[in-house]
Amino acid sequence: METAWPEVKLRGWSCRSRAGKKRSSQLEKEVATLSEKIHHLDDMLKSQQRKVRHMIEQLQNSKSVIQKKQAELQELQELVSYLEDEISPIPVSFPEPGDARSHRAPDRGPANLSRAQSRCL
Repeated sequence: METAWPEVKLRGWSCRSRAGKKRSSQLEKEVATLSEKIHHLDDMLKSQQRKVRHMIEQLQNSKSVIQKKQAELQELQELVSYLEDEISPIPVSFPEPGDARSHRAPDRGPANLSRAQSRCL
């Protein structure tokens, strides 16, 4: 970004003398140096803004991934709870010797199952 510096005319100041011309040359060099520094700082600022935007985007993506993982974890916890409930209270009875009937666990059926629980069936 090029900055246009207005020309300033001072009353009573003349660049006719050697010292005046030298001072004018020095000031012009200083202006050029400062303009370069401003341009460099502006580039640095834009670079930092890009980095911050990128970091914000990464943070938002990470939050989204964490939310998905938390939902999966919740689903798995529900599944574990369901399976624990299914396994622990199953009554086990053994047939009497000579009894031809086989024992069958009570049917728990798929009614009112969550998505995670229905996967196991």
